[in-house]
Amino acid sequence: MSRTRESSGQALVLIVGALVGVVLGAVVLGGVAKGIADTGERQRAADLAALAGARAMRAAYARVFEPAVVRGRPNPRHRERAAYLALGRRMAAATARRNGAERISVAFPGRALAPVRIRVAVRDPLRVVGARLAHVAVAEAELAPPGSIGGLGAAGAGEYRGPFAERQGKRMRPDVALAFDRMARAAAADGIGLVIVSAFRSDAEQAVLFARHPDPKWVAPPGRSLHRLGTELDLGPNAAYGWLAAHAAAFHFRQRYSWEPWHFGFLLNAGTTSVGYGGRSADGEAGGALPGFVPARFAPAIARAAQRWSVAGALLAAQLYRESGFNPFARSSAGAQGIAQFMPGTAAALGLQDPFDAESAIDAQAHLMRDLLRQFGSVPLALAAYNAGPAPVRVCGCVPRFPETQAYVADILGLLHGAGDALGSGVDGLEVRLVR
Repeated sequence: MSRTRESSGQALVLIVGALVGVVLGAVVLGGVAKGIADTGERQRAADLAALAGARAMRAAYARVFEPAVVRGRPNPRHRERAAYLALGRRMAAATARRNGAERISVAFPGRALAPVRIRVAVRDPLRVVGARLAHVAVAEAELAPPGSIGGLGAAGAGEYRGPFAERQGKRMRPDVALAFDRMARAAAADGIGLVIVSAFRSDAEQAVLFARHPDPKWVAPPGRSLHRLGTELDLGPNAAYGWLAAHAAAFHFRQRYSWEPWHFGFLLNAGTTSVGYGGRSADGEAGGALPGFVPARFAPAIARAAQRWSVAGALLAAQLYRESGFNPFARSSAGAQGIAQFMPGTAAALGLQDPFDAESAIDAQAHLMRDLLRQFGSVPLALAAYNAGPAPVRVCGCVPRFPETQAYVADILGLLHGAGDALGSGVDGLEVRLVR
């Protein structure tokens, strides 16, 4: 009988112990679950704060590049860099607090003229089973410059929005129309009647066309077709292909793709700043005022290079400001040299013997930008290729997601915007996205 009671007592102790273990386990699991939930809340607060700060920065971005003084009076649209950053910091912190965060820090990575990245850290400790554990939730958002979305190719350039000329019921840039007239007259003298099948197509029109024929070899996706630039012509009839292959280059037209004997693009791209060209007007005269931030000593060299290579002088000037601040003897930690910051290999490839000779370097800069603009058909992509090299731009068909390159492109578009140049309209296309 005593053994039975003893066994029962031991069993009761085991049962009670098991129940206590279950309760304690539930408490621990509940604490862990709450810790996990709190971690998610902290991260959510950081994400929302970074996005809110970036959106506030996007709204104010262009104003950083507005001139501080206009006609001798303070410009109410101008915003100092410090005020721009304070706006992003204030909006990020307020959003984090509204979402339960208390210990918040905000930073702006990079050395851009107007930073395009904002990093938010929420450092509120976690409470797990009565203990306070250190924890940091970090989020980073950016203002992505036009052309940053992979796969959209030249989309960031924006379709041509300048004046149009019309030939055979098809729209194109006026300088392209004049060049086509000359080519058509020469073809007619040889018994060939050129027919324009297609010319300018907006992104919206390209989207409809691609939906009907979704084969990117023959129909570019919306945002990637060069027809959006107003420089491209699809020509016929089939009997004209041989003549075009032999003679189009004399009129500055190039067959864009080996498998499309009808598609020709105009190479001079003169008389417009739609994709960064404009050193000459359609009749060959030099044109285009330089921004006010250009030092007088460099203005003649920039104007000559712009005219020689048919690249907008404003674009060259904004690059030089961003690259070196117009310092002919600048050196970077990466080894870039001179006013245009050429790496030795790039300088050699362009035939630039002395990158510290400002006039020669500016001419080489315009030469390289002309080549990159022809290759990519887009100011943002050409700028990205100048900064990061053509290879990563070619691989992604975008402005690569390198913080330095993204800031470089955005800064130059901002400088152009502040100078009142049409190329700077790209800052309106800055896109907010979470990157971390």
